[in-house]
Amino acid sequence: MISVKDLKLAYGKRVLFEEVNLNFTKGNCYGVIGANGAGKSTFLKILSGEIEPNKGTVTISPGERLAVLKQNQFEFDEQTVLNTVMMGHSKLWAVMKEREHIYALADFTEEHGMKAAELEGEFGEMGGYTADSDAATLLSELGVKEEYHNSMMKDIPSNLKVRVLLAQALFGNPDILLLDEPTNGLDIETISWLENFLADYENIVLIVSHDRHFLDSVCTHVADVDRQKIKIFTGNYTFWYESSQLMARQINDKNKKVEEKRQALLDFIARFSANASKSRQATSRKKALEKLSIEEIEPSYRKYPGIIFQPLREVGNQILNVEKLNKSVEGRKLFGNATFTVNKGDKIALLSRDPLAVTAFFNIITAETLADSGSYEWGSTVTHAYLPQENAQYFNGDLSLMDWLRQYVPSHVADADEPFLRGFLGKMLFSGDDVMKRANVLSGGEKVRCMISRMMLQSPNVILLDQPTNHLDLESIQSFNEQCIAFKGIVLLSSHDHTFMQTVANRIVELTPNGTIDRLMEFDEYLTDERVKALREEMYQ
Repeated sequence: MISVKDLKLAYGKRVLFEEVNLNFTKGNCYGVIGANGAGKSTFLKILSGEIEPNKGTVTISPGERLAVLKQNQFEFDEQTVLNTVMMGHSKLWAVMKEREHIYALADFTEEHGMKAAELEGEFGEMGGYTADSDAATLLSELGVKEEYHNSMMKDIPSNLKVRVLLAQALFGNPDILLLDEPTNGLDIETISWLENFLADYENIVLIVSHDRHFLDSVCTHVADVDRQKIKIFTGNYTFWYESSQLMARQINDKNKKVEEKRQALLDFIARFSANASKSRQATSRKKALEKLSIEEIEPSYRKYPGIIFQPLREVGNQILNVEKLNKSVEGRKLFGNATFTVNKGDKIALLSRDPLAVTAFFNIITAETLADSGSYEWGSTVTHAYLPQENAQYFNGDLSLMDWLRQYVPSHVADADEPFLRGFLGKMLFSGDDVMKRANVLSGGEKVRCMISRMMLQSPNVILLDQPTNHLDLESIQSFNEQCIAFKGIVLLSSHDHTFMQTVANRIVELTPNGTIDRLMEFDEYLTDERVKALREEMYQ
């Protein structure tokens, strides 16, 4: 168990935590959520001992081992991949090194022999004799091929370093596991493996993640960081979000009788409890929800941005035709013979195993770069707005947010005065003096919210989204997701956010080196369809 008592952390006048009292217990997985800057990652660092609080204590049950997902990819550059993983179990690693040292001694004495025997006992109890093979299995399951296992960390690709550090945290079945954004850099298949691994994990797990599908798959509880406090709620992220929204509506509905409100909440809990039996974490989450009382449900005080795309006109019959597009970079074929037509009502999830392929495709159809060959044609009724993955080029000038947005006012807007512009910025939570901030000093999340304001201003009937959840907090992601579902126009979307792809897309187009795979189906169905799986393997050969 981890016990947090009277915790306080402040940096000068900025107070992150004040009188935080919590217990984290075995068998539970806690999703740590909160707005950007609320202190989620800082809280994990306090639990791990990396940061010392101003006041209060963190107590871990005696004998329990804590493991942390390291963020510094260069920390283990002079170690082999296998050794890096095994170093995650610091006690085992220390015994291994001491054992090796004794056996390497030239003047081996009887005393050394007794110490070696003692170490052999410890080594065996901690699983030392299978440590190499256990580490190798873990690496392979996380997508690090055997050919890299004996390489130096400094010599492997950066995307694999992330996986090695994740294997390091998971190695040796720690009693307490702290994971900060563990899905970053993982593909769909590896994330699914990690979901299954954590769903079966019987110890304590705390996770910071912006991936709602991942949180829903593994979490039994939510630890909400808000207003200098942390509160633990039963259920996964979706249960927390929908129950807090329901409670807020109940409070605002003055006409409903108390008993009607109570029954609505009980029905809601029962529905989610039944759904929990279908999830990977069925037993623990279902039991937790069955014990939940409605008094534990509280309304959320979070601010959600108002993302609303209002098309100036409906799209016509011709929207976008793509014909035999090809693109390579430095001899690397990103996609070939891309051919498809966008139709009315389409909300298309664009996929590729090459992370550069979809971005290159978006840049081609928005005329930011050229294809090697092939063509595309937009319909005359289309007004498209693009949210690129990289936006630095838009924020070079020293303009205020008000003046920054003003330069993107379309020609159909007659009077873009201050109240008009404030309205768009206000929807994205820039209020009061915030609109006078300089655009070139914004955080990553603030820049994305500015780009969304720019998109809304254009009144598009087609929206193009390349990794729209990057840098956004869960509140912004939730609002963006809901608007894309409600949007009456066309959506072309690429995202690592599984829930975004599943809930928005009604069609999947995958760009491969040997053509496109085009299916009218939802994202989850596409990933599990056996015929599609076989075709995907064939198209990437």
